[in-house]
Amino acid sequence: MAEALSESDVVPARLDIDEPRRGSSWLYYIGMKAGGSVVSLIMVIVLGFFAFRILPGDPVRSLADGRQVTAEQMDILRRQYGLDQPLLGQFWRYLTDLFQGKLGASYTYNRPVMELIGDRIGPTLLLTGTAALLSVVLGLWLGQRAAWRRGSAFDKTQTGLALFFWSVPTFWLGLLMLLVFAGGLRWFPTGGMVTAGSTDTGLAMIVDVGRHMVLPVLTMVAVVYAQYLMVMRASLLEEMSADYLVTARAKGLREDEVRRRHAVPNAMLPTVTLIFLTLGGLVGGAVTVETVFSWPGLGYLTFQALSAPDFPLLQGTFVVFSSIVIIMNFFADIVYRIIDPRLRAS
Repeated sequence: MAEALSESDVVPARLDIDEPRRGSSWLYYIGMKAGGSVVSLIMVIVLGFFAFRILPGDPVRSLADGRQVTAEQMDILRRQYGLDQPLLGQFWRYLTDLFQGKLGASYTYNRPVMELIGDRIGPTLLLTGTAALLSVVLGLWLGQRAAWRRGSAFDKTQTGLALFFWSVPTFWLGLLMLLVFAGGLRWFPTGGMVTAGSTDTGLAMIVDVGRHMVLPVLTMVAVVYAQYLMVMRASLLEEMSADYLVTARAKGLREDEVRRRHAVPNAMLPTVTLIFLTLGGLVGGAVTVETVFSWPGLGYLTFQALSAPDFPLLQGTFVVFSSIVIIMNFFADIVYRIIDPRLRAS
């Protein structure tokens, strides 16, 4: 009797110790990932400043905007924008402005970089958000059906198309879309977000923006959905040989229910992580698509800043794009630990 009582006394003590350990392990994990994200952001800030200084071209010439200016006027422009200071002095000024929430003033637009980014981030989020949603839905749906029909004509066709679009350069596909659907068939506009000179409002404006979105969204979806399809297909193929599916079938469940209720949820683990990782890359990768279709977002703004070169604008967009990627990577790590029981237990 005494031995039984002593063992029962030990059990609750062990459970009480385990709970704080699990909580502390979570805090430690989040702290480690957050610390890594901060270090990555610091490296991005430093790299973004010095890397753009090796670009060819004189930013002061872009300030002159092709006008004839004297050497004295060029010196005044350099002093006005701090380009006459040593490189380390410029870097220190950049850091102090950044910690105050400022990104400097654009050489080309003569406006604060934060204002320019605020004006352009909406079109970029509209474009990339629509493309991301369509890519996820299409990729996951086709991927799970291709895996369930492994070896069929549907599986071979979808896998072949996915591999083709995955390997195609984005700018080449965008130019092809423009050539066929905008230039040849004239079904869609060649670029921009709205028709030039349009005064439409309400539903007419939404339809106009939608027509301008079709080609850039299709270009992004064609490249991105293939990743979701291939990963979902591979994950589901691994799950199809699991014993729990045999048990589900033995209970009399139909194949549709076995796939939808048992196989697909478990196959979603790596795909959910991929969604967060590609969301950050999709926003950063908008530079190519927005440039091809003259979409007035952050990507097109970055291309225009590269042409100048406009150092403050380049640094600002680089920090924004990189921050989005770093944040999405951080969320991917956290979400994967939440949904994967093997990592939760560790």
